Amino acid sequence: MSVTGRGSLSDPEIYENVPGHVIPILEHEFDDFENEAAKFLDGETPETDFIGFRLKQGVYGQRQPNVNMVRIKLPFGGVTPDQMDAFADVVEEFAPLNKGHITTRQNIQIHHVPLAQMAKLIRKLSAAKLSSREGCGNTVRNVTGDPFAGVCPDEIFDPTAYAGAYVRYFVRHPTTQLMPRKIKTAFDGSPTKDRSITKIHDIAFLSKISGGKKGFEIVVGGGTSIMPRVAPVLWDFAEADNGDYLKVAEAILRVYNDQDWLRPNRARARIKVLVDRDGIDAVREMVVEELKGDWVNERDFSIDEKLFVIDEEAQARAGGSPTATVSSPNGDAAGYEAFCEYNVQAQRQEGFSTVEAKIDRGDLTPDEFRALGQLMRDYSGGFARTTVQQNLVFRWVRNESVYALWRELKALGFGDPGVRTITDVVSCPGTDSCKMGITSSMGLNRAVKERVESLNLTDKLTREIKIKMSGCPNGCSQHHIANIGFYGASIKVGEHTIPAYVAHIGGVYENGVVKYGTRLKVRMPAKKVPDIVEAWIKLYESEREDGEAFNDFALRVGTKAFEDVARPLAAPAAFGLDTMNEFIDWTKDVPFVVARGEGECAV
Repeated sequence: MSVTGRGSLSDPEIYENVPGHVIPILEHEFDDFENEAAKFLDGETPETDFIGFRLKQGVYGQRQPNVNMVRIKLPFGGVTPDQMDAFADVVEEFAPLNKGHITTRQNIQIHHVPLAQMAKLIRKLSAAKLSSREGCGNTVRNVTGDPFAGVCPDEIFDPTAYAGAYVRYFVRHPTTQLMPRKIKTAFDGSPTKDRSITKIHDIAFLSKISGGKKGFEIVVGGGTSIMPRVAPVLWDFAEADNGDYLKVAEAILRVYNDQDWLRPNRARARIKVLVDRDGIDAVREMVVEELKGDWVNERDFSIDEKLFVIDEEAQARAGGSPTATVSSPNGDAAGYEAFCEYNVQAQRQEGFSTVEAKIDRGDLTPDEFRALGQLMRDYSGGFARTTVQQNLVFRWVRNESVYALWRELKALGFGDPGVRTITDVVSCPGTDSCKMGITSSMGLNRAVKERVESLNLTDKLTREIKIKMSGCPNGCSQHHIANIGFYGASIKVGEHTIPAYVAHIGGVYENGVVKYGTRLKVRMPAKKVPDIVEAWIKLYESEREDGEAFNDFALRVGTKAFEDVARPLAAPAAFGLDTMNEFIDWTKDVPFVVARGEGECAV
């Protein structure tokens, strides 16, 4: 499977049969980046020209001057222990904040890196077969997938190999280097669960069997941000093993790339706008017509059957002690039981489990990267996968080793029970680094998490509430689909401004269902949000019907009930010495101002 000028699967130095080693490493690109960055820093290249080049190499501008963020792609979240060590090394050497960040798209981001050092950083990561190529820009971004693919009992078939082939096919592809906007892709082998949330993606592939053959249902035109849409089905079945799904995908992207009417308004140039304007049936007709083009005969869509055929079971370690069980005399039986309830799942392969480590806000220090990498060596089948919840899943852990792994995770601070629960709060970086950020969503994350933890919630239905927050309406935290979601805003009080949030209530992204929450008609000062979240929890627990889930309760009582609870708490204070705290955002120490730049995704 190849496209002219982009290498061949037969070259073992370019492609390796390990998740995370998916994208070809081309040494000359590091030289190019170093040379182009030097020209820009010397004033020889205009910034507008340099930005497009920089973005294709996965390097993004920050709101802070003279530093950048690099986004390293982890296709379907796959990462090896050696790669964890590589992340530790470059964070230690180049990142002033001494941390890397797992994103809601299963990437790793490293922030505040001086441009002059960026080429050295990405060159060092390349030694571990890590790539930032097309991590940003109007390209095919990181391809996400179910972290439980290949081991979950509800799977039709494991799409990992096909996701890897898709990544390799479209990286550096001539059609996808300067599209109207970015393309976000997901693969999922369990449509009834849809853990990779395919329906919010520009294009996504759901495993399907038809006539005894593997293939994919293809959905197109999903997205969040200011125009949330659920992706409809474009293609009922595209065969997998003969590469038809790649052929259809390229036709879709070629059709999208040809829509020049989208380009003048790049802020609204996503593929969902095309689907919204013309309808899915018309877009399907365009794709069918595109498939008649001469380009189809110029491509090789064949799939390497050996792609990612890895015997993880053979590599599974026998770490820990078979006699270490929940009845251990260490007095931690209750904690272990809670961890197993939420963070441990039995694999379909007998004798093995997955173990999910809860990573607060997705942040990891160099020591934590290394320690988690070592635990992968000691307990897993050779690698782990990041998740859209900003966590890390250990796979192929022997059942008799789960307790020992939990003890080690607990010692590192990653053994808390409750992944995908009310204490597993998700946020984007917000004003910590993003040019488009309005508020400190990471600061609010910490404050809300601390508040809900302080409530010692034991009710199972309450614990199932999902909370997300974004620093602006674009929604990198996917706040639209949370049960309680927030996006950053502001409130004007005379000559002063209060950092604030707008809430969405009733979103969902579970069991194959995606529903966007309803926006409330009240703006809440950032410092009041934890109080309001607590008040909403108490409203739910006191007035719900027996067995009524949060979203069902929200639908029954309506948004007005939530607004009525929030308004007394959300009343903005008059500016003064006694109220100064409300005019300062979380984790900040200066009065709040809205300082929002232009997002580079639309450059």
